[in-house]
Amino acid sequence: MAKIVVTGAAGNIAYSLLWRIAAGDVFGDEPVDLTLLEIPDAVRAAEGTAMELADSALPLVGNIEVTDDALKAFDGAEAAFLVGAKPRGKGESRSDMLVANGQIFKRQGEAINNGAADGIRVLVVGNPANTNAYIASKAAPDVPKDRFNALMRLDHNRAQSMLADRLSVPSRSIERLAVWGNHSDTQFPDVTYATADGAPVEVERDWYTEEFIPRVAGRGAEIIEVRGKSSAASAASASVDHMRDWVQGTEGRWATAALPSTGEYGVDEGLMFGFPATSDGAWHVVEGLSLNDDQRARLDSNIAALRAEAAIADKLF
Repeated sequence: MAKIVVTGAAGNIAYSLLWRIAAGDVFGDEPVDLTLLEIPDAVRAAEGTAMELADSALPLVGNIEVTDDALKAFDGAEAAFLVGAKPRGKGESRSDMLVANGQIFKRQGEAINNGAADGIRVLVVGNPANTNAYIASKAAPDVPKDRFNALMRLDHNRAQSMLADRLSVPSRSIERLAVWGNHSDTQFPDVTYATADGAPVEVERDWYTEEFIPRVAGRGAEIIEVRGKSSAASAASASVDHMRDWVQGTEGRWATAALPSTGEYGVDEGLMFGFPATSDGAWHVVEGLSLNDDQRARLDSNIAALRAEAAIADKLF
């Protein structure tokens, strides 16, 4: 019975995510105990979610626990989805948001370090996801850095869908797509190596640079404008995709994962950077790709942005 922790458990992303985990979409037929972690003011709402999970009588679900105690929540945890994060308040800068969330993810990293299972897998979903994952990992010095990832699969899925729509093909036919860098407006969805049904993708340069790249990066804002709410179900679905592929493997297919850099492609060691990657139960960055001047410049922009965020985060320690 694997213990799975979901933070921000009263929120909309978790509401979509929990049933997917409970149905076996992530860990297959392995039974799971679910721990729902929330802040004290939201525990009652999370208890309502737990009641609904219980009422679903899902055969793979064992114990369901709700708590506001991070040490208790992460004790023995084998996987964690860190969904809960403080959104940017009115008049707040990105720096302010980083500091506020830094305190949250530092405490959670410390709790993971204190008692999580040796094979813990941590996926940070709450934004700014890359730097929140960097902070949580830094607060857990006894846990291997590669046990912490940040969610950029949502950006990958958005890019895959938009490219497939442009080419009038099913999204599943798109392979070898990459989204480099940070889950922010600097991210670089890259179709240089992409194929559709095994054939190299060819798209108009103006559409690629003037529409596709900024639209993938700005898709979250577009959804808020249209729907009036931020992405929830699609973020949960991407979280399922990422963790499932991490656990079960990608069978050679590329996916985008924000991983702690070990220096690949000139990225500062330790930065949580979006790379094209494959998994065989552990992530492996796709190496040996040649980069042209435009690609290099876009990667460097993301390195600079994440380096600046890490400098702010480092002040928490």
